Amino acid sequence: MRLAYFEEYAGRLQSIHADWSAEQIHSAASRYVSPPGIAPHSAGAAVDLTLADAAGSELDLGTRMNADPEESEGACYTHAADISTEARTHRKLLGDVLTAAGLVNYPTEWWHWSFGDRYWALVTGEAAALYGPKELASAT
Repeated sequence: MRLAYFEEYAGRLQSIHADWSAEQIHSAASRYVSPPGIAPHSAGAAVDLTLADAAGSELDLGTRMNADPEESEGACYTHAADISTEARTHRKLLGDVLTAAGLVNYPTEWWHWSFGDRYWALVTGEAAALYGPKELASAT
């Protein structure tokens, strides 16, 4: 599924930027969709989330969750400039709480947070990730 999502987004970028090389497309796609060789959610250490009020209605965070950079004109980036004051306040609340709990944010997706995976280790300066992919044993 991850490969299909990456290829779909890379194909969309290729149609928008027909003059870009394959390397440029791969690099740009990798900023939004994890390359197939890297699976941040597969370790169970990453989560995509948003904020909601007591009634369960999602709060304004500037874009829908999983909005891509082209669709949102870059507003999906955690520190995007062109979002409302309300959305910025909500993103700050989300970030303050999750950072205090030890999670790190993937800066091109305001909704993507992780703890213990390879990206977390990179950002926090840890020597290694706490979690990695796990293959399930065959049911034979």
